[in-house]
Amino acid sequence: MTTLTRSAHRLEGPIELPDKVISRALGEELRRAREACGWSRWQLVARLPSGIGDRTLLSYEHGTRHLSMVRFIEICWALGVDSATLHARALQRARIHMETMNLQVDVRHLLRDETPAFRPMAQWARNALNEHPDGVVFVEPAVVRNLALFVGCPRSDLVDYLARFVPESHK
Repeated sequence: MTTLTRSAHRLEGPIELPDKVISRALGEELRRAREACGWSRWQLVARLPSGIGDRTLLSYEHGTRHLSMVRFIEICWALGVDSATLHARALQRARIHMETMNLQVDVRHLLRDETPAFRPMAQWARNALNEHPDGVVFVEPAVVRNLALFVGCPRSDLVDYLARFVPESHK
């Protein structure tokens, strides 16, 4: 496995290259979406016009084979999920490029959290739930910046906190 060294102010030890982390995260989200449909790999590949095999899909889901954008969109289409949403969810779970993306937050799960430093977020989550009964809120970077000022923490800490509440895949 190819690795990089983490900077001194972060955790020690090797980290994986982002392309491998992204491939694994995308594959995991595809698997979650497929399972949310109640389909086996074979059932999904039967719906794909490209004719890939179930072993190829397995390698995508495990992140051992890189997905082209065209193939990713094809699989998302067959699953009936928005490719942009699934892509963003994968990056959020992998904690990659979160500072510049809209975070997907399941405010129902956030409301169950008891982390003292982030208790002020509970009122925001209750209000957000009133406007978004499905519990999923997309939080833009500017909003995260303002919420961090409100909570009194660095923006990066709030990004990491909110990223924990990525919604599960569902149809």
